[in-house]
Amino acid sequence: MPAGVWITAGFFAAGGVLHLGATLHELPRPLALWAVWGAVGRALLSLLLAWGLWRRIALCRSVAMVYCLAVLTTDAVVLGLAFAHAPVRFPDSIVWESLYEVPSCALLLPYLRSSRASALFPRPLIGH
Repeated sequence: MPAGVWITAGFFAAGGVLHLGATLHELPRPLALWAVWGAVGRALLSLLLAWGLWRRIALCRSVAMVYCLAVLTTDAVVLGLAFAHAPVRFPDSIVWESLYEVPSCALLLPYLRSSRASALFPRPLIGH
């Protein structure tokens, strides 16, 4: 398996596990079933994307690029709010996830846009 495939798939798999752990840690006790279900659902989306990247599906590469762009844009806005001293409080899970996602997405986005990545993720969603 080429390094570009397992690194991108691994990033999203680890991100899903991190999100699940951080969200479950922050939920009030006793745990509400709907809150746990929501955390598991969001984590499964990341794991599904990781599976698609592992299978080299081109659509998953596009979704990964959009995800990385959204993470970088959102965190740029949040940093702008922080520098403007906006009175906004963020949950600890958001901070921990950002510490993982921002540097990773900053490195992954240029790679995912490259022609090398385009060659690694050639499979259509439906078909061969």
